[in-house]
Amino acid sequence: MTNSMTAYASASLDDELGQLSWEIRAVNHRFLDISMRLPDDFRALENSFREILAQHIRRGRLEAVLRFQPADDALAANLNVNETLAQSLLAAHAQLCDLLQVEAAPEPLTWLNWPGMIEHTTPDLQPLQEQAGTLLETALQQLSAQRQREGQHLAELLEQRLQAIAELVLQVRAWLPEIRQQLQQRLLDRLAQLQLDTEPGRLEQELAMQAQKMDVDEELDRLDGHVKEARVTLQSSEPVGRRLDFLMQEFNREANTLGSKSIDPRTSQTAIDLKVLIEQLREQVQNIE
Repeated sequence: MTNSMTAYASASLDDELGQLSWEIRAVNHRFLDISMRLPDDFRALENSFREILAQHIRRGRLEAVLRFQPADDALAANLNVNETLAQSLLAAHAQLCDLLQVEAAPEPLTWLNWPGMIEHTTPDLQPLQEQAGTLLETALQQLSAQRQREGQHLAELLEQRLQAIAELVLQVRAWLPEIRQQLQQRLLDRLAQLQLDTEPGRLEQELAMQAQKMDVDEELDRLDGHVKEARVTLQSSEPVGRRLDFLMQEFNREANTLGSKSIDPRTSQTAIDLKVLIEQLREQVQNIE
């Protein structure tokens, strides 16, 4: 299965303690590179989250962000007045009033700003932390599905260009007999213009040497072989991006050799067309896991 490295997914859930949400963005990269942002209460789980990501994704740059929005009711339920401190302040207030011989009522709202007056009890987040792992799995399933859909589209684009390469190779094969005949006639015409007497067998030797220099059968065979290998690779269940990237280098090498050996405008143009198709292939392969 061909998978794209580019995708986006998100998942969220509501709990009595608050809302959890994951966002995952995936882009191209030669290796697996994970960047993660977590709330402070979930940082201890970073390694386990990374392991979950690595089980689903083999290659690409991932940005995974977990957000936690505590519920208002949960926050209010965990706010308590420091009664010991409040009693001390009341006693100090009464003592001060006695010293000044005045009567004054305490100001509770002002006292709330006193450092340590409001105590915040952290709720038990372990159940929510476990749900964060399950939610990450859900987001990754969405991400994998999107990567597969995009990968299928990429595979279809690659197949179109592989078919175009195969047709160009077939076309060049059909031209070769005519090109060889033209080479022979060109050499005969040149000798006739020079009015030179050639030794017996010398003409055949020269024709054989010229034919060897422009022989591209091996390059065409290799191009056909690379097309077949690329098609087989696309059917693999393992990540194929690196293998395809290597094949693009081999495709390009054969196209360059075909162009350098060309003695016919048609094969020269075909070499250029091949390089254009190979570059289009290479650009698409960069997106494949």
